[in-house]
Amino acid sequence: MAQATDRLQRYLEDELGECRDEDLECRLGELDALEETIGTTRVETELDVLSALANETRYTLVRVLVAAGAELCVCELNAVVDVSESGLSHALSALVDAGLVDGRKDGRWKKYRATNRAVALVTVLEGSVSDEAVRSVSDE
Repeated sequence: MAQATDRLQRYLEDELGECRDEDLECRLGELDALEETIGTTRVETELDVLSALANETRYTLVRVLVAAGAELCVCELNAVVDVSESGLSHALSALVDAGLVDGRKDGRWKKYRATNRAVALVTVLEGSVSDEAVRSVSDE
């Protein structure tokens, strides 16, 4: 921590022309307040969601469910991804745990639907990737 504080002090000296102890303490207080607004629990939860998407099978399932805009049966999802039934079950379980899909039993069938969280994330990702970038990746 001392090294980080020394570095911050040097930065403030560059920015302000000089750095008094009060300046350093004030800035450290502001940074602590920023850290508290994020919160460790929130960061861990967000990382769980991102981790759930960081797998081709799980991400494909989320994209398909978002694109469908409706419930899909496990048998339909199994036709989309090339994994075993246990692999599909494991992937869907991880997505449910991350709050990206909801599942329900309908007689003999299990159906899944994308949550609002999944729709929002896919929408943001779609908007952050240009068509040119997609074309260049598909050309490789």
